[in-house]
Amino acid sequence: MRGIISFCLVSFSAVFFAVDPFAAVPMFLAMTERDTPEKRRRMALRASITACAVLMAFALAGAFIFKALSITMAAFKIAGGLLLLIMSVDMLRTRPSPARITPGEVDEGTQKDDIAIVPLAIPLLAGPGAIATVVVLMGKVRPGSPWKVIPILLAILVTAALSYLVLRGASRVARVLGRTGLSIISRIAGLLLAAIAVQFILDGLGEGIPLFRRH
Repeated sequence: MRGIISFCLVSFSAVFFAVDPFAAVPMFLAMTERDTPEKRRRMALRASITACAVLMAFALAGAFIFKALSITMAAFKIAGGLLLLIMSVDMLRTRPSPARITPGEVDEGTQKDDIAIVPLAIPLLAGPGAIATVVVLMGKVRPGSPWKVIPILLAILVTAALSYLVLRGASRVARVLGRTGLSIISRIAGLLLAAIAVQFILDGLGEGIPLFRRH
């Protein structure tokens, strides 16, 4: 029972901090400055649903993609861990990570009438870091523990729902937390994401080195 609870907490924390909807608040407000609150809510809903669908698709199809490309899960864990580590360093510095979204993409978003799909859902919410996270978590599913799929998919669903709530109330979140509050959350999330990233790398090295030696 303890193992189930632990895996559920690990899955949710990893997915939530990789998506990090709070980091999207300032950029969402900047890109929707001229939009009505109702339009913002609609875009937040569509973006959250799209991000959820993208992450679930990669979670369920990731293993097949790797098999087709002859990529081992160990290699992807190391690559995903390095990517998350880069993102976490930027979060600790409280600055937008280019691995998540670039200033050019934000500027382009300010010119668009509807940002729900691009760049809000992809890559701001369901970006490379979040995709790598769900794929690596699915890599922990073994024939003897198929139940692990359920916590991962639930973590994606809950994260998408929370992302919608955060973006729907983006103005209020920004007003209540302020720049300092958002920076504190970013640093805490960055620290936890760094720990998750290092664990991914260690897991990948642990799996990959024996395979490398056999070859």
